[in-house]
Amino acid sequence: MIWPCLNYRDAHAAIAFLTDAFGFVKTLVVDGGAERAVAHAELRFPEGGGVMLGSASGGGNEFERLPTGSCSVYVATDEPDALFERATRAGATVVRGLEDTDYGSRGFTVRDLEGNLWSFGTYRGE
Repeated sequence: MIWPCLNYRDAHAAIAFLTDAFGFVKTLVVDGGAERAVAHAELRFPEGGGVMLGSASGGGNEFERLPTGSCSVYVATDEPDALFERATRAGATVVRGLEDTDYGSRGFTVRDLEGNLWSFGTYRGE
């Protein structure tokens, strides 16, 4: 199983957005104290897998210094139409609307609150 890890300037807002827009389920949030609002969080995707995230700090270890808003994540789903409706209703910025591809997938791409790209589609790889 693969768990992408993302940094956010406002990790609490990101958690709220990811649960509202995409249906992720919050399973763990570790308080990072005054300097780092969220040290570590885990969100599960209902169809399998999940993401880890935290608050960017600019200091600390290599992970904490990664830039925010520069990630691209692909998530396989059996329900792209319902998920597209949910994501746009929650305020996700549409980058690529819901479409059928020439390689047999149906999906879309949206931008989250801090600029990361999230693609959802029926393609599950070869």
